[in-house]
Amino acid sequence: MATETLDTPVSPEAIESPEELKQFYLLDPDITFLNHGSFGACPIPVFEQYQAWQRELERQPVLFIGRRQDGLLNAARARLAEFVHVEPDDLVYVTNATVGVNIVARSIALEPGDEVLGTSLEYGACDLTWKHLCAKAGATYIRQDIPVPFTTQEAIVEALWQGVTPRTKAIFLSHITSGTAVILPVEAICARARAEGILTVIDGAHAPGQVPLDLTAMGVDIYTGNCHKWLQAPKGAAFLYVRPEHQSWIESEPISWGWAREDHTFVTRNQGQATRDVSAYLSVPAAIDFQQEHNWPAVRARCHAMLAAFRDRMHAQLGTEPFYPSSPEWFSQMALVSVPSTLDAATLHTRLYEEFGVEIPVTMYGDRMFVRVSVQGYTSEHDLATLEAALLTIYDEAA
Repeated sequence: MATETLDTPVSPEAIESPEELKQFYLLDPDITFLNHGSFGACPIPVFEQYQAWQRELERQPVLFIGRRQDGLLNAARARLAEFVHVEPDDLVYVTNATVGVNIVARSIALEPGDEVLGTSLEYGACDLTWKHLCAKAGATYIRQDIPVPFTTQEAIVEALWQGVTPRTKAIFLSHITSGTAVILPVEAICARARAEGILTVIDGAHAPGQVPLDLTAMGVDIYTGNCHKWLQAPKGAAFLYVRPEHQSWIESEPISWGWAREDHTFVTRNQGQATRDVSAYLSVPAAIDFQQEHNWPAVRARCHAMLAAFRDRMHAQLGTEPFYPSSPEWFSQMALVSVPSTLDAATLHTRLYEEFGVEIPVTMYGDRMFVRVSVQGYTSEHDLATLEAALLTIYDEAA
């Protein structure tokens, strides 16, 4: 499979409009939904496949779980592995990226004095995971400050490396950050860490489906990513990829039947679990099919262009400074728009939703406030205009 690029040339006539794509979603038509980044939204054909797997499971549970499930999961793993350019036995399904981080953090042999280096941009649940497990082991989790606003990708790498010491056992960071929605230079960080013998663990919660992924070319040691966000699989579908040389020490949550064999492997430990509904995992190939059938590289390019233009327009109208430039190097389909901090975040969030029907997160970084805008294939210019009018109305009143 050829690696996709965000700027794949395509005829405008070949792209379905947001209005045409919106018919494939179950989203409430009375809500302007600009928060795809939180939990995603599953297209109807993919959701129907998900329900079909659930019905098949319930029709003959013993046959499905006892005799068919491993083979079905193997096939679903192979399809996802092809999509992210790795070998099928180097990847397993998990319920979400936070679970993937937990599996790794609980498996790694941390000792007193060891350090795990993260950044000031990481997702809170994963910060808590590393803090808790490092403290139990007598190790230290370091959140290295990354200066903002961002200037260059090279500056981010250098800022991170200020926290590297001889005690650094692993580097943990997001591919696309949750709070700030910025794409971090993971390829450069992985290459430098490998040269210095430091393990890399990447949280790709927002990456699959939003940016092209070639995990082999990336050179990452361990990568966990959600399929239920931008790839648009059903909720509870994610994956954990581990390079072969690290698989022997990766355990599972929980320890179950996959450990029974003497020659148990990374796959058997994590795939041979207790009774569970794997329908979301088995529906990931349908999500990949949906994006391929609807020319998703072109859809992503359109979404980025819409979002970049919207950011520029809003920063000019609100008199605020952007957190990063409007280019594909820094974001794809999700980005921050700086807003004045004359209102508190909770008030702005409540007013946007209750008065204008706009579902969107309002976030803080330091003393600066933002709305985090997600533009998916179903997002129209009318949706963005609704947010624009709401923000201008609220801030005009505040002024």
